[in-house]
Amino acid sequence: MTLLSQLQQALEPILAPYLEQAAQLGVKVPHTWVSEAADKRFGDYQCNIAMILAKPLKQSPRDLGQSIMDELNATSMSGLAELSLAGPGFINFSVTRQSWEQQLSVVAADEYLGVEQAVDPKTIVVDFSAPNVAKPMHVGHIRSTIIGESLSRIASYLGHNVIKDNHIGDWGTQFGMILYAWKLELNESALEQDPIKELLRLYQKYSLLCKEDEVVLAACKEELVKLQQGDTDNLAIWKRCLELSKQGLNQIYDRLDVSFDYWLGESFYNDELPATVELLVDKGLARQSEGAMAVFSSGEKKDEQDCFRINKDGVWQDNPMLIQKSDGAYNYATTDLATLFYRDEQWSPDEIWYVVDSRQSLHFKQLFEIAQRLDFKPKLKHIAFGTILGQDKKPFKTRSGETPQLASVLDESVERAGQVIADKNPGLQGQQRDEVAEMVGIGAVKFTELSQHRLTDYIFSWDKMLALQGDTAPYLQYSVVRIESIFRKLDAEYDAQAVIQLNEEAEIRLGSILCQFAERLPQVLDDHRPNLLALYLLDLAKAFHSFFEACPVLKSDGETQASRLALCALTQKVLNQGLELLSIKAPKRM
Repeated sequence: MTLLSQLQQALEPILAPYLEQAAQLGVKVPHTWVSEAADKRFGDYQCNIAMILAKPLKQSPRDLGQSIMDELNATSMSGLAELSLAGPGFINFSVTRQSWEQQLSVVAADEYLGVEQAVDPKTIVVDFSAPNVAKPMHVGHIRSTIIGESLSRIASYLGHNVIKDNHIGDWGTQFGMILYAWKLELNESALEQDPIKELLRLYQKYSLLCKEDEVVLAACKEELVKLQQGDTDNLAIWKRCLELSKQGLNQIYDRLDVSFDYWLGESFYNDELPATVELLVDKGLARQSEGAMAVFSSGEKKDEQDCFRINKDGVWQDNPMLIQKSDGAYNYATTDLATLFYRDEQWSPDEIWYVVDSRQSLHFKQLFEIAQRLDFKPKLKHIAFGTILGQDKKPFKTRSGETPQLASVLDESVERAGQVIADKNPGLQGQQRDEVAEMVGIGAVKFTELSQHRLTDYIFSWDKMLALQGDTAPYLQYSVVRIESIFRKLDAEYDAQAVIQLNEEAEIRLGSILCQFAERLPQVLDDHRPNLLALYLLDLAKAFHSFFEACPVLKSDGETQASRLALCALTQKVLNQGLELLSIKAPKRM
């Protein structure tokens, strides 16, 4: 049990009568009363329950806070923390040194580093990455892929059953163009050498031709219809495109250390689309409009709150979700609905998370609204994110004005990391330097992403992300390497069972942050924010470097050295585990 949980538990019997009075008055009180202190000068944890209860109970918040604090001191707080009252009624808890030491022994002995496993584990489907087949992944795929992988790892670590599904775009109009181009001018040798590049060449050329020549456009549409009707030749070409594209995508995923349980793309649900539309019509959710089928507002919400209504020039109008075009063709909305039904039937999830660009927010609002009207049981969450910007504060582009390919971004990051390593450690050569450069370069790209609040836009800066100082992955990786070097230089064998003793201020600071790994990690899933873990790891690394400077490890001896080595080992273990949850690897040397 974490110290936060212990403080919460100690408060329960004391607050019970106050909470009962508040409930009788119809006052809603948060279930969590203790939080980490915002200002460590006043304590390690704080409680503001007195200010919440004072007004409905007609008491002074400070007097109520004093009463609660007096009862705590008289009962269960002995030895756990020292209490003080601040401001209008804040109860501050300053954890005793002995309590930190005892908690550290619990953390060190636990395979989950003190993290409590979910009492009610959920089955969670995470839909992320989802690139289009026959096209290379571009820099815009970074956010979905990396955020999705990290959230999946964290949810699994907390005890949930996570199903990762890569809902790739493997069906649709682009294949009509590729099929037509394939039959006319496929370069087999180019396809063998770089399949994604050759498929992209075909698509880009004939996409442009379709805009210029209606005859070409009609021919491409005909090839797509033949594919959808099961033409043997077209299906064979499509399957080969799919296989080659997956090979190219897996090369990227392998570098990013990202994996999926399923690759159920749009084509997987193609046969279910007619039944999906029919269901919505039968349920009275969809109706015909100008020859197409669409879902309209239910009329139960105000216009301002209704995602099926839109204000144009001061007039509220219908803003339906189209599920079948007038020519009979289906679209993304139809496929996404069919996907929802399949996931519910096959996996019975409690939650489904969509890690998708914030620009798709309207689509998901409408999708979720339809699911709600159908009494869909799983909880649906759109985990939106912002845009990656260039130095000009516009969407990140190459000098030629194109969106950079993800493989190129990773290559350049690794190359730049290799240059930094060569400057800082010329002795690191050959394959070892290449492996470290790969870890540092890829890690830098990931951490730059994960250290941001997911909804913010951020500027992509090579120099900033690869710096060995500051809030970067290399700084965290260097912290792990620094601890590794301590144990390499150790003359005697390290006592892994040594008891940690916190005597110096820097030791207490480091120890307290190590104990709080188990408290901060679950908070990541409250609003699906991996940056909370990234910021925690930075706090931990900074505390370790302060400890390292203030408290000699190898130059100490006896119980002091054994304790400090144990503190170093636990720090390395938590840093490694935290980085692993962010899917970042740490080298042994840098």
